[in-house]
Parts: sequence; C-alpha cells; structure tokens
Amino acid sequence: MTDSALLQTDSRGVATLTLNRSEKHNAFDDAIIAELTQKLIQLNNDKNVRIVILTGAGKSFSAGADIHWMRTMAKFGEAENIEDALKLAELMDTLNALRKPSIVRVNGPAFGGGVGLVACCDIAIASENARFALTEVRLGLVPAVISPYVIAAIGAHRARRYFLTADAIGALEAKHIGLVHAVVPHEKLDEAVADEVDLLLKGGPRALAACKELIAGHAVAGVSAQRSLKLRTAQLIAQLRVSEEGQEGLSAFLEKRPPKWSK
Repeated sequence: MTDSALLQTDSRGVATLTLNRSEKHNAFDDAIIAELTQKLIQLNNDKNVRIVILTGAGKSFSAGADIHWMRTMAKFGEAENIEDALKLAELMDTLNALRKPSIVRVNGPAFGGGVGLVACCDIAIASENARFALTEVRLGLVPAVISPYVIAAIGAHRARRYFLTADAIGALEAKHIGLVHAVVPHEKLDEAVADEVDLLLKGGPRALAACKELIAGHAVAGVSAQRSLKLRTAQLIAQLRVSEEGQEGLSAFLEKRPPKWSK
C-alpha cells in the first residue's frame, strides 16, 4: 500500500512532506488527514528537524477534501460529522502552530482545503502554474474549518469576495492578495524553495521558534476562543454536509450536472 503522505528528511534537518495521492489530485479523506496530522506531530517533536516543506506529488498541490469521502460522511449524522470535521480542524491547527518554520511548495492547483494548507504555512512559494479557489459554496458548503487561516492570510474583505463567488485565483493574483509570498516559473520552483531554506538555516532554531511564538502570542488571550472557533466551524460544516442543500451540491458535482439552485 502506498503512503498517502511521504516524508523525507535530509542531513540538514530539512523535512519534506509530500501529499502522495496524485491520481486524486492529492485530495484528502479521513485516513490522509490522520496520517498528515501524525507526521506533523512527529516532525514537531523531532529535535533534528529544523524546517518542514509541504508539497504535492504530480501536477496538483491539493484538491482539498475528497468529494466521495464528503458524500459518504453526509450519510452519517451531525454528531459524526462534527467529530470528523474536528479532525480536519486539528490538522490545520497542528500545521499552523508548528514550532518549526514551514514552507509550502505549491506545485499546482490548490482548491478548498488545499488553500487552507497553504494559508497555514509560514512561507508560500507557488509555481506560475498554480491556481486557487474556494469552491465550497458551489457544493452547498462553506470553507468553515479553514476560514480562520485563509482570512488571516488575505483579509476579511477579500475573503468576502472569494468565499462567496468561488472565483478562480491565478498565481499572480494569489501573490497580490497575500495568499502566497512569491510566484516563480515552474522550473524554478525548487530553486526558489531552496533559497528560502538557506535563509531559514541561517537563523537560530530557538530564535525561529520564538519568532513563531511571538507572532502567535498576539492572540494569546484568545487561546480558549480559538478552541471554541474550531468547534463552531466544525459544527457549521457538519450541519451543511448533512443538509438537503449540501447533499444536493455533492450529488450534482458527482453526477456532473448543475445543482437545483443554479440558474
């Protein structure tokens, strides 16, 4: 059985975590979410790891949540869906709160939850071939669990447009709105990531961790609120998954037809 998340660490302590489900555009289901979370925790606790790079195998970075998995979950009750959504929230929180500097190597399209992964990393470098979209509303859903991280990256006003319209975001536009830090020709992607790694390796490991803590510290008073937010967003996506509209949206997508609300 092929690992859905490949992990390699070099002699410098640079770990590369690769979403390895290219035939599904690196879409994630409950098993992949659990594996990614476990490996990120492992990296966080490994004293030999200094930097974490997240990327995708094949031509896509990540298509977000697997539609077939979401449709299956929609057949369960709200309580099961809340529990399931909380696991995705835990993945995002684990990546966002990683004590090691993180770089996301966006090698191709990132949709839905894939955009959330990008927003949770410290440094985002995108190929000019990358494009982004928050398409949840077209499925009768919302980008609930990833919303705190995406809004922190692009701001509430821009989030209003992209959450509501599900409009595609090109790589250069993603840089303009703050979702990624740099866009490079695809053949220069590895070089650009390597340049960022070199810069980070010049910093003291403790100092880098302290910088991350310092930035997060501006929200120290809101730690309990953050936990509450994870629950609220999980509840929201759970409610919509099992709703009539959510099930219609997922069914329409899989059946390659417009949903009933589409005019």
